[in-house]
Amino acid sequence: MKYNKTFLASSLLISVAFLGISCVNANRDDKKNDSTETVSNNGAEKSTLPYDLANPVKYNMPQNLFEISGIVFHNGDPKEVFAIQDEDGDLFHLGLNDKESKFTKFGGKGDYEDLTIIKNYFIVLKSNGELHTFPISEINKPEVANVIKTKDLVPKAEYEGLAADEKNSMVYVLTKDSKPDSKAKASSIYAFKFGADASLTPGGEFSLSHKDIEKLSGSSKSRFRPSALAKNPKTNEWYVLSSVNKLLVVTDTDFKVKATYPLNPGLFNQPEGIAFDRDNNLYISNEGGTLAAGNILMFKLKK
Repeated sequence: MKYNKTFLASSLLISVAFLGISCVNANRDDKKNDSTETVSNNGAEKSTLPYDLANPVKYNMPQNLFEISGIVFHNGDPKEVFAIQDEDGDLFHLGLNDKESKFTKFGGKGDYEDLTIIKNYFIVLKSNGELHTFPISEINKPEVANVIKTKDLVPKAEYEGLAADEKNSMVYVLTKDSKPDSKAKASSIYAFKFGADASLTPGGEFSLSHKDIEKLSGSSKSRFRPSALAKNPKTNEWYVLSSVNKLLVVTDTDFKVKATYPLNPGLFNQPEGIAFDRDNNLYISNEGGTLAAGNILMFKLKK
């Protein structure tokens, strides 16, 4: 029986083309899945983050918050965000859509890294571990009258993360790097009980394992250097942010690593602030870049 050679050749070309398109689409789907996939602790069931880190609502910050380095809400109210930038001792506050911000001076020039609110007090962290504490009632004044400066509360190191757990009246201070004399790579977290008189008394020490982070993230090219942390009020998990590593780490209440999530450099220029609002939406702030203003990205809680 004779076959039409032209027909056979055409059919073969169509089949090859279809197979090629299918492979390309499969590769694209694989890449999409790889960008969002995470592995939970000790090879257990995969952890699903209740936020879509690829689809934020973006709020550009005014020029005086180009180098925004920490954010927090009062009682989780998103109508007003409080922030600092890492060169001047100014506390900023504004609505997320505002084009201008108000500010109150609480200190001189310095490397200010993070802030938190507890029992109607602000606490601001300097990179050397020094804390500046003052009442929230002072924010409408040009300058804070009485700032409590606490030095030598934590060992000498570089610090970038500060957070509060209002329910338990606890404050947590996070080191940027592991101890120089420590063989076990880990970041230290120092806990303090916050008193009615704004005093801080030691309340324990925790360790954030770099080895566990490397194991889950699949990368050990650069050492983990956390830049901020916040406690998820619904799950009691800690969310730890690393600007250098472009990574979000989720831990349990005792800082045992549960999962890691890569951050897209195209969205996260320099992520250095993290907070939750009362509806459990997640916010991450970024310093500005060559062609971008400082911003705050809001990730809605998945329903």
